[in-house]
Amino acid sequence: MDPTDACFAGAAGQAELLRSGALTARDLVAECLRRIDRHDRRLNAFRAVFAERALADADRADARLSRGEHAPLLGVPVAVKEDLAVAGLPTTSGTAAVETAAPADSPVVARLRAAGAVLVGRTRMPELGLWPHTESTWAGATRNPWSPDHSPGGSSGGSAAAVAAGLVGAAVGTDGAGSVRIPAACTGLFGLKPRRDHVTLDGDHDTWGGLVVAGPVTRHVRDAALLLDVLAPGHDHTRAVTDTRTLRIAVSLRPWGTAIGVDPEVRDAVLDTAGLLSDLGHDVTRTDPDLRATSGSAGFAARYLHAAATAEARLDRPDRLDRRTRAVAALGRSLPRAAVRAALARQDGLTRHANRLFEDHDLLLTPVLTRPPLRIGEWDRRPTVAALLAAARMTAFLPLWNITGNPAAAVPAGHTRTGLPLAVQLVAAPDAGTTILTAAGQLERARPWADRRPPGY
Repeated sequence: MDPTDACFAGAAGQAELLRSGALTARDLVAECLRRIDRHDRRLNAFRAVFAERALADADRADARLSRGEHAPLLGVPVAVKEDLAVAGLPTTSGTAAVETAAPADSPVVARLRAAGAVLVGRTRMPELGLWPHTESTWAGATRNPWSPDHSPGGSSGGSAAAVAAGLVGAAVGTDGAGSVRIPAACTGLFGLKPRRDHVTLDGDHDTWGGLVVAGPVTRHVRDAALLLDVLAPGHDHTRAVTDTRTLRIAVSLRPWGTAIGVDPEVRDAVLDTAGLLSDLGHDVTRTDPDLRATSGSAGFAARYLHAAATAEARLDRPDRLDRRTRAVAALGRSLPRAAVRAALARQDGLTRHANRLFEDHDLLLTPVLTRPPLRIGEWDRRPTVAALLAAARMTAFLPLWNITGNPAAAVPAGHTRTGLPLAVQLVAAPDAGTTILTAAGQLERARPWADRRPPGY
């Protein structure tokens, strides 16, 4: 098989190729490492590459395959975001401010290794995961494989860039306010935020007060299902991808916030997807539910700023943070404690209110972002508060579902006139995450997206 085609086959396809003997784990991992060496100087997707250990792990995978052993991801090259602990390394979270090594792998990394995956490296993120782009003054910008002048989003931007460029078969990111869905949307990938507590995380993510979950960033829907079967066993995510049942789907273009516009190309992508779902037999209804935008978004802002301050306080060397990161943390320190307590107190009521929608619908279809991907450095000259407000407007369809804990996903939905990826969001009831896999699987079969690759990769 052509080595480049193998690198773009996705995790599930690669696992099948390895089991069939069509290629070896060493050849696949070595080709991924060659591609990283060739492309990542410009792309800047990786914080660290574990070349020597990855090749050794690939050899061990080949030995197991030759003995007829089976594991879901045996020999498949994957990457993880740099806020997921890897034993013996600092959990850097996009900064140069952590020196203390993690004593053990995070549960996510441990489960990937147990499933036979080959951990190729750790992917970049913005400092403390605070931004919907992956840039810092000391690390530079991570670039979008579809356009080097644009961002792959954030905060799991390195994970998405690595998968979109065919550098790994799949990656795992974390999502506290859209940080899996944003980069997936910006790079033409499927990115799933599972429901709260579906995937076990380590204690470092308690900083965000339950907002953060870990989820897959993949080329295909079935890749994400395979990773979730590993990370959250017992739910049979893979079977849901081939389900052909029809669903009741609500469509909304109403952002969570006031006076926020939606780019026409984004709007058209949502309406086009709604039309396709209707053609597939689903019951599709336009509705713009009242999601308590003003009080809810203000409460999220308080929790976000408080999380930034708490995360800064835990760092070994906070003086090494970028000026803007320190400014966001300072805003968090200035918040009255009562504001954070009030935001937490409103969570249950907001969750009940938002989930009324799912009494009559199986899924909600919305935009992921209100606009196409950012240009590199687009917000550099804005004051911190102005940049925060711009980020809130751009991501207005996302943070609510971190507060409520609902599963949500970014699904590719074509490209802009200039070739940048577009996407839609699917949201389900808290205990109905496999419904997203069902609808996304049907959309992918009707309108395949993974055969189109970024130019030059």
